[in-house]
Amino acid sequence: MIRFDNVTKTYLRGQHPAVENLDIEFTRGEFVFLVGASGSGKSTMMRMVLKEVAPTRGTVYVAGKDLSRIPSWRVPALRRDIGMVFQDFRLLPSRTAYQNIEFALAVIGTPRKVVRRMVPEMLEMVGLEDKGRRMPHELSGGEQQRVAIARAYVNRPSILLADEPTGNLDPATAEGILDLLAEINDRGTTVVMATHDRAAVNRMRRRVVEMVGGQVVRDEAEGSYETVAPTSVISGNLPDDSLHRERDLVAGSPDDAAADRSADDDDVADGPAKGPAAEDPGGRDPAGTATGGTETVEPATDNAATDDPAIDDVAAGRLAADDFSVDATLAQDGREGRGLTSLDDAFDPAHDEGGEDR
Repeated sequence: MIRFDNVTKTYLRGQHPAVENLDIEFTRGEFVFLVGASGSGKSTMMRMVLKEVAPTRGTVYVAGKDLSRIPSWRVPALRRDIGMVFQDFRLLPSRTAYQNIEFALAVIGTPRKVVRRMVPEMLEMVGLEDKGRRMPHELSGGEQQRVAIARAYVNRPSILLADEPTGNLDPATAEGILDLLAEINDRGTTVVMATHDRAAVNRMRRRVVEMVGGQVVRDEAEGSYETVAPTSVISGNLPDDSLHRERDLVAGSPDDAAADRSADDDDVADGPAKGPAAEDPGGRDPAGTATGGTETVEPATDNAATDDPAIDDVAAGRLAADDFSVDATLAQDGREGRGLTSLDDAFDPAHDEGGEDR
């Protein structure tokens, strides 16, 4: 389902790679925990799966497809088969729980009668059937994360990536979120979860992959968070090298290193590149992500010059609605002839095919 074939990703020349000589495969239907200290390469792996950044060397395969051979205009379709769940939920703040889930269907032209059937089903699956009319600020953190999971899963993606989904939740609430992810996995979706949650890993006893310095040092079936393996940093068996990697980043791009530290990003090494960047195989210069609070600006993607994917990113939870110019972005969205010109249009029956409320 996901395969990294001798993959190395370097953001700035002369710096330690974010991931290096990565050879690993996640098969269909697996539930995998990615663990490791900050800066170990977990987020970079996820970004490469989403084709947000390209490897400096090697090949990434998703669903049997070589991502380097996927043209930019096909990237939105690729991402629609990959759900994404984040620590900070990234819901549309001005929309109800129902509408947040509905949006993921509306932007791809799902018939309204199908939307009316699927959204209640998703609300019921995540245990929020009586809270569809609630705004995000009226929901608890656990409830917001359930809405985010429902939105990520409503299109039945074959892959679900979860980046610290329990990081902001209390232990009891986190258990409920893990049970929900396990249920999704039981339905056939491959789940890859990056986490520092010791209790979650120990409770689930699924495959555990530990990253240290951009390399896989441990790959255990039914593993635990800590191990006796001498190469494990999170077990205290090996010094954490993330500090020297952060100093490297500061030397190359001080503003971005500060932004990464303030956001406590899962991958310090994944910060935006403002110096001479290593080009990917297609000759494009990758950019990183700058975060602050709940507002996020996503990295420049391989398809930035063509069909703008930002609307797909909103639907998948990769962006919050306030993180880009909605009108400008949707005005460029010509897919399926829907002519969306504002966020409201995604909820307007007139923009369904044929203009009918189906």
